[in-house]
Amino acid sequence: MSALQSLGRELKFLFRQPAALAVIATVTLLATFAVWSGLQEADQQRATIERLLLADAEDRAAALAKESDYGGAAYYSFHLTYDPPPPLMFAALGERDVFPWKHRVRMLALEGQIYESDVGNAELAQAGRFDFALIISVLAPLFLIVLLHDQRASERVAGRHDLLVATAGTDSAPWRTRAAVRVGLLSLGLLVPFVMGAAISGAGAQLILSVLLVAILQILFWSVICLWAAARSFTGPAIASCLLAFWMLTTFVIPAIGEATINSAIPTPEGGDIMLTQRETVNDAWDLPKEETMEVFLEEHPEWIGDADIVNAFEWKWYYAFQQVGDQSVADLSEQRRRAILERDQAAGWLAFLSPSALTERALTRAAKTDVKAAMAYQDRVREFHASLREFFYPLLFEDNEYAESVFSNMPEYNPNS
Repeated sequence: MSALQSLGRELKFLFRQPAALAVIATVTLLATFAVWSGLQEADQQRATIERLLLADAEDRAAALAKESDYGGAAYYSFHLTYDPPPPLMFAALGERDVFPWKHRVRMLALEGQIYESDVGNAELAQAGRFDFALIISVLAPLFLIVLLHDQRASERVAGRHDLLVATAGTDSAPWRTRAAVRVGLLSLGLLVPFVMGAAISGAGAQLILSVLLVAILQILFWSVICLWAAARSFTGPAIASCLLAFWMLTTFVIPAIGEATINSAIPTPEGGDIMLTQRETVNDAWDLPKEETMEVFLEEHPEWIGDADIVNAFEWKWYYAFQQVGDQSVADLSEQRRRAILERDQAAGWLAFLSPSALTERALTRAAKTDVKAAMAYQDRVREFHASLREFFYPLLFEDNEYAESVFSNMPEYNPNS
């Protein structure tokens, strides 16, 4: 029997099995819904950014129009920073549900503003949104187990096993063809919705191919495992039980134990603790001698030594000096937190080699630029922008320049691609 004839026979056989068709249809519907909901989420985030950018510009213009000194202008002008959705975000939402992807900052102490919405230390939270990455990494193996576990066992029960082998000529030929048909249709149901979503989102061909490669490798890995188990001389329920136990172990148990071990081995300062420490430093500055605050500030900015004398009860340059001192007081803690988050992520990457599902999800979030590294890169851009605001305002505050609203045409603007 030719390969085409075998393929045609297995297709006819599949279409006479409502349960197998229902599995493939379910997978297709789930993948389609995951892609659709991911596209909707990306559109909502883009719309939110556009709306906030417009409101932010109007609010800042109104605030600047009311001010008559640079200190007040710096205090009341907010600046929207944001991390726009990458083209493949719809497929793998990753850490965008954990780390903030937008901040509205101003010239006050920055660390409190960064961690204001990140106080739960949830950077390694395992619960995620229902997206394409979840379908491929967690659910696809389950559906493959359902489709492939009893290929031989069911034929033994039906009494057709020996006849199929004799007709095919070799022991493995009929099962390879049957598996190829089922895995092929399942793969189409999974990957076609993704490709359509990627085309809608404007993702590049290289990104699309990288995701397809990861997904195909995951499907092939679990197909081989299922076919190896199905070749054992056990009953279908026994084979299914073993495969489900392996799926549960590698998908949930190992990652959960690994996460607990990593969290215990790599402690990290809480975002809330950093925010509280910084705010306490800022609040305490009101009661300290101004010279003491300025001395600490000038350690970081010696260029203002000649303009740092405070003669009045309140001066804006002193106010923003102790705001920066607040950031300096938690600089080490903030760096420790950032380093610990990246160390945890690196350790989780090594652990993922024991969990095909975790490895697949990490590969997809990396390709989509929604992983921990992308979140840390956004935080770095926020800090760089805030530093540029300070560089813009400090000369205006320390040199006692006459107020001129035209100066603000040169005020830094946040660039998400910088």
